[in-house]
Amino acid sequence: MAYWVPKTVAIFLRKSFVISLFGILIACQNEEQVSSIPYYNSPDFSPHFLNKIEAQGRIKHHIGHFYLKDQHGKTFSHDNVQGKIHLAQFIFTRCGNICPEMISQMKIVTKKFKANPQVELLSYSVTPWIDDVTTLKKFAVDKKIDAPNWHLLTGSKSLIYNLARKSYFAEEELGYTKDSTEFLHTEHMILVDRNGRIRGVYNGTLPLEAEQCVKDMEKLLSEN
Repeated sequence: MAYWVPKTVAIFLRKSFVISLFGILIACQNEEQVSSIPYYNSPDFSPHFLNKIEAQGRIKHHIGHFYLKDQHGKTFSHDNVQGKIHLAQFIFTRCGNICPEMISQMKIVTKKFKANPQVELLSYSVTPWIDDVTTLKKFAVDKKIDAPNWHLLTGSKSLIYNLARKSYFAEEELGYTKDSTEFLHTEHMILVDRNGRIRGVYNGTLPLEAEQCVKDMEKLLSEN
C-alpha cells in the first residue's frame, strides 16, 4: 500500500468527524434558538421570548378541552386542533358593529391558509343560544365562508365563555375575572401553536393586524 493511503484515510476520518460535529452543533443551536414569536402565559399578555426547551419548562398555560358543533353540525373539539396551529375569534351572527370587520380580517388569513391541513380557523359564537347550527350555516353561506378549515362553533354558553376568558384570555385581565353571566365581546384574534400555547393576540378589526398575523403564522409553521 502506498505510504500516502493511511494519511489520506486519517484526513478523511478527521474531516468526517468535524463535519458530523458541526452538524450536531448546528442542530443544537437551532434547537436552542429563541423564537421570534413570543409565548403568552397570563391574561396581561406579557410576552416571553424563549427557545423550545425553555418554553417547555416555563409556559404552563394551554388551551383547555372543549366539545362543540360547527356550522355543518359536526362535533369539533380540542382533538381537531391538536398538533396544528389555530387562530380563534369570538363573534355572533347578529353583531352589526365589529363582527363584520372581524369576519373580513379573518378572510385575509383564510386566503393564505385555506385548506392548509396544519391550520384551523375558529369563530366561536358568544350567543350560542341564538346561533345554533342552522343559523351558523346560513351565516356562513351569506358571508361566503367556505374554507374547509374555518369552523363556526356553537354549544354550551358556559363552556365557550370560560374557554374565551380563562383559556384564550380573550378579554385580558378584565375578562379573566368575569363569569358567564357577563356578555363576552372582544375584537381579539388569538393565535395558538401546535402545543396549545398562546403565541399571538391581534386586533381583529384591522387589516394590518391580520397581515401581521399571517406572517406570524407562517413563522410558526416553519419553526415546526
